[in-house]
Amino acid sequence: MESEGSTPNWATEPCIMGIDEAGRGPALGPMVYGCLYCALSYREALSSLNFADSKTLKEEKREELFVTLKADEAIGWAVDVIDPREISAKMLKRNKINLNEISHDSAMGLVTKVLNMGVVLTEVYVDTVGDSDKYMNKLSQKFPFIKFVVAKKADSLYPVVSGASIVAKVTRDQALRDWIFDETAENLHRNFGSGYPGDPETKAWLEHHKHSVFGFPTLVRFSWGTCTSYFKDIVEVLWESDNLDEDFSISKNGKRQLKITSVGFTRSKKNWEEIESSGKVRCKFFQARRLEQLTQF
Repeated sequence: MESEGSTPNWATEPCIMGIDEAGRGPALGPMVYGCLYCALSYREALSSLNFADSKTLKEEKREELFVTLKADEAIGWAVDVIDPREISAKMLKRNKINLNEISHDSAMGLVTKVLNMGVVLTEVYVDTVGDSDKYMNKLSQKFPFIKFVVAKKADSLYPVVSGASIVAKVTRDQALRDWIFDETAENLHRNFGSGYPGDPETKAWLEHHKHSVFGFPTLVRFSWGTCTSYFKDIVEVLWESDNLDEDFSISKNGKRQLKITSVGFTRSKKNWEEIESSGKVRCKFFQARRLEQLTQF
């Protein structure tokens, strides 16, 4: 999370906050949660700044408004930039964390961050994610001393949320523009369009940058269902093993193999450690070097 400036004097008065996100739907890049907060007494003045739902504004206007709010000493803001690798890892782990939970955690993290700065939050307005009543109850249980308003299209109803949407959208746009690829392939390029699965430019980029073994660059949320369609001819990876059991198969060249999908997924951790320590699946690399697993020195 990032924020601008130190805690201002007005933060000791009752304050309001708006929370919104940018980049929930795209298959590329981070999802960004942004918040904007100010004194309750500044609510009317905030309306005069002509904030609007960031999706209804052109990029130049959004950036102009972001400059304006950053220069306004009566406004505070913060963001949480959620990396696409984090999103995919959480959505694909054994105990899956879906996008709604990720979103809820990010919003609650922003509230906690601002409270820890000493800001006296009394009202928080949030654009809904999932069931609005359940979301509001979840927030109220976590922060019982704050009045929460969870509403659809909150970014077009409440100026404090409109401001938060601008913070989130401009931050995500900048993150995409400045994205540094971990990969070093010569054919990498940045013409990936909006990042939404239905964008022809994004679809062409995904098709061009897929790899049958290594998958996609880390810019891609490979947990998205739309990404799986690009791997109709994906390589099936098999591990060579020296002994057979229920998870093994024989390849065409006669080698014993263990399907990668069996490792760490169908077995419990304890069960797998017992099998590994017994040497049943110890590969030739370790056997040839007489390497053994040690439990103590």
